[in-house]
Amino acid sequence: MQIGKTLLTRERFALTIERLCHQLLEDWGDFSNACIIGIQPRGILLANRICLRLQELTGDKPIDYGKLDITFYRDDFRLPDGHGPLSPHPNEINFIVAHKRVLLVDDVLYTGRTISAALAALQHYGRPDAVELLVLVDRRFNRHLPIQPDYFGIAVDALDEAYVKVRWQETHGEDEILLFDKKP
Repeated sequence: MQIGKTLLTRERFALTIERLCHQLLEDWGDFSNACIIGIQPRGILLANRICLRLQELTGDKPIDYGKLDITFYRDDFRLPDGHGPLSPHPNEINFIVAHKRVLLVDDVLYTGRTISAALAALQHYGRPDAVELLVLVDRRFNRHLPIQPDYFGIAVDALDEAYVKVRWQETHGEDEILLFDKKP
């Protein structure tokens, strides 16, 4: 079993999410005419937490929140990768994003291809006034597309073979971010 280097522990993980929420409130106010869209599957874990905490901080004001699947918008979905058949997730967006400010949320930004696919998929829900990106981890090296986050939890400078793993209490039993020399 490969041992990863711990980048964020549970306490710092929670503090990072809290900081991101306060940054969002400073920039977005009460999220009027705005929405949060989590990218399936891993971005929704972060988006769930961000949305719930923002609602607490705004006095339980409802915030439009959706979950976006990008499986068939990816530029590599037809490539044989040995992972078997694709497993798309249901889109859960019951509102139109036209003329809204959209906060797109994912766990890790690496090459930028996931975000590119999300932007294409998002167009089916209308043309937003603006889209901003929030990620928990910004892997600054090896970007393939000119995509940068507007908000990020931590920045990680790692070589191409390295792998960042975000572990969530909901799915892994603990919140932490690990860095491995290569994909485990």
